[in-house]
Amino acid sequence: MELKIYNSMTQQKEIFTPKVPGKVSMYVCGVTAYDLSHLGHARAAVAFDVLYRYLQHAGYEVTYVRNFTDVDDKIIRRANEIGENPISLSNRYCQEYLVDMADLQCLPPTHQPRVSDHMEQIKDMITQIINNDCAYVVDGDVFFAVDKSPNYGQLSGQKLEHTRAGERVAVDSRKRNPADFSLWKAAKPGEPSWDSPWGPGRPGWHIECSAMSAQYLTFKFDIHGGGIDLIFPHHENEIAQSYAACQESSVSYWMHNGHVTNNNEKMSKSLGNFFTIRQITERYHPLALRHFLINAYYRSPLNYTVLQLESASDAVFYIYQTLQDCEVALSSFREGNLKEGTGLKEGKVPRITPAAQDCINKLHSEFQTRMSDDLNTSHILTGAFQDALKFINSSLNMLKKKQPKQQQLSMFQSLVEVENEVKSVLGILGLMPPGTYSEVLEQLKAKALKRAGLVEEDVLRLIEERATARKNKDFARSDQVRADLSAKGIALMDMGKETIWRPCVPVEQEQEAPTVEIEQKKAAATEQEKKAGATGEEQKAAPAAATGEEQKAL
Repeated sequence: MELKIYNSMTQQKEIFTPKVPGKVSMYVCGVTAYDLSHLGHARAAVAFDVLYRYLQHAGYEVTYVRNFTDVDDKIIRRANEIGENPISLSNRYCQEYLVDMADLQCLPPTHQPRVSDHMEQIKDMITQIINNDCAYVVDGDVFFAVDKSPNYGQLSGQKLEHTRAGERVAVDSRKRNPADFSLWKAAKPGEPSWDSPWGPGRPGWHIECSAMSAQYLTFKFDIHGGGIDLIFPHHENEIAQSYAACQESSVSYWMHNGHVTNNNEKMSKSLGNFFTIRQITERYHPLALRHFLINAYYRSPLNYTVLQLESASDAVFYIYQTLQDCEVALSSFREGNLKEGTGLKEGKVPRITPAAQDCINKLHSEFQTRMSDDLNTSHILTGAFQDALKFINSSLNMLKKKQPKQQQLSMFQSLVEVENEVKSVLGILGLMPPGTYSEVLEQLKAKALKRAGLVEEDVLRLIEERATARKNKDFARSDQVRADLSAKGIALMDMGKETIWRPCVPVEQEQEAPTVEIEQKKAAATEQEKKAGATGEEQKAAPAAATGEEQKAL
């Protein structure tokens, strides 16, 4: 399918056609490294990582550049506050960002340039802009003259007479036009500086990306990305200064991801609803966070709530438990057939069932349709993907039953091929765990225990307490133990004579202390159930013990 991308410049979806057939050049604005990165940074990184992976999956050779801003007012201010060298502080937070990116399974870009390493390229570009009469020098500062940019505002829709000065600088009376912006800032005491033809100083904010994108991708490249908040002034100014330096400057597609909100309020430090990536991954698995970020269209606002993150955590546990069960069952089946000498004959692959083929076709078609439509990952792991997981779970039960050998081999091959299609989808989305399924499942359980304020010994003790209560027919206590743990995000499942636990979305209890009337109704119901041969507790436990599918879905 042809990939369609929403181009912020034309404000419409366009068929993606790279400038060089088979090759894609992509630049994404990275972080200003002065603190731990936050959820908004994670969203941008994951959105463009999915694009990077999908383009590679489509067979393109991708050159992906994502920069670090390591020279900036915010960095200098923070460094002065704590008495640290600005470059040293920024380098430290660059490394922390890379740790977060690795946790989120974002592939390393082809190049990750830093401003401090590209001063010569920046100064050369400023010189070219001055020579082209599009910038002017005042007391060691260099300003870009927006009046010399006839198409200024083409990306953002801002009219020149209505534009404001850049968000990071106050209006300077020395400017010819209030909208003019800094290309070079004269040195100030206590700030890092570099020699230049205009005197010692450092770059303005916007020039760095124009210089570094030109360095690694030339002035003509395919995709420029970043958060929607960068459209103005940052990307608007990039367009103006790049064109002023080289009139052949051209970016084919401008892509922007949406804001992140917290309970429908914009995230900000001033409101106190601001979360770093590290704060979230201390309590939730990074793959749960990635699932949460992917499960929304990248251009739409993303509302962060604890419930949605809990749901994402529950979803990835179900996915990996299903794949773990499948892996174990297929391995066991292979070993059993080898011992019996009835394995697959070389060169002969059993035909998969029509149901399996239909499952694969629907998953492949739905995934490609959504991804080719401007990477619309919203609910991409529902629908046909969930149907594939259900097929795996139901087929695992069938594989255990006695049936003719050819049917068994067909079911085995069906599982192999459906499993491969599921793993292919997860791989493109960056959701395949780096280790074994067992390892990631244990990590997810450890995070759930941490959120619940428990250790596993606490859960095992309560499981034993519940078993004793059931033995003594104290079903009220038995139910209460289960409910208390469910409220903390721990689900109990009865597997024959054994009870196991797994993480779940915390279930709020409507009433912690039942009234006498409710107790009387429960007692009456229990008496009726005894006559029918089953208790309320046993009725709830029965579905949990029925199939692997039901156990994981609880």
